[in-house]
Amino acid sequence: MLELTNLWKSFGGQDVLRGVELRVSQGEFVSFIGHSGCGKSTLLNIVGGLLAADGGAMTLDGRAVTAPGPDRAMVFQNYSLLPRLSLLANVREAAKAARPERSAAAQDEVVERYLRAVGLWEHRAKRPAQVSGGMQQRTAVARAFAVGPRLLLLDEPLGALDALTRARLQQQLVELWGDESETETVLMVTHGIDEAILLADRIVVMGNPPGPSVVDVIPVDLARPRNRATMLDDPGFRRVQERLMDLLRAEEEQPAA
Repeated sequence: MLELTNLWKSFGGQDVLRGVELRVSQGEFVSFIGHSGCGKSTLLNIVGGLLAADGGAMTLDGRAVTAPGPDRAMVFQNYSLLPRLSLLANVREAAKAARPERSAAAQDEVVERYLRAVGLWEHRAKRPAQVSGGMQQRTAVARAFAVGPRLLLLDEPLGALDALTRARLQQQLVELWGDESETETVLMVTHGIDEAILLADRIVVMGNPPGPSVVDVIPVDLARPRNRATMLDDPGFRRVQERLMDLLRAEEEQPAA
């Protein structure tokens, strides 16, 4: 579905992405993990069409990606809601802009479905400033799914949330992706090792310069649905966790570029 070939990106003479090679199949949930500054968010922004690569090629369904499009939706860490609109209007406006072919009734049905799915239907008339950060991020997630993208891009969307809200939204993400949406494929940037294992089919470990951007791609061979409490005792979980920790420690010990 998504193919990245020898992708490069530089800022101020520093190579942030260095020869990225990656193929993502339809229906995968892929997490990206690595130290700050290794290029995870930059890569996601290029896939989303918000940044242009300096070299290499990227295709989605065999077509070159050169700009944002309704086949991709992003959820950022900072919520990015329109402050003057209600939660419902934030979701509805995005859905209308991305899917103008839907009838008004279909748009209303989609908006209600996803606001209910994230537990916010009763709060739909409130504006972002009137709800918590966790509720704002749940709105952003509902908005992304309501667009109906083929590829959902998540840039550390849970990083600013408290532990309980984070756990609940992790579960809601998996349920929405697996059961209720048109979205087929997810790419997610995270700093959390356990979160990456809980959510992903594969984990892309990204490295610091001057080495290659992609250090390893680790499959997560754990059956779904995954339960956080029981997963921690699974030998497969511990193997992936130890491998990730070893790779991240090795990157931390690399001399600076």
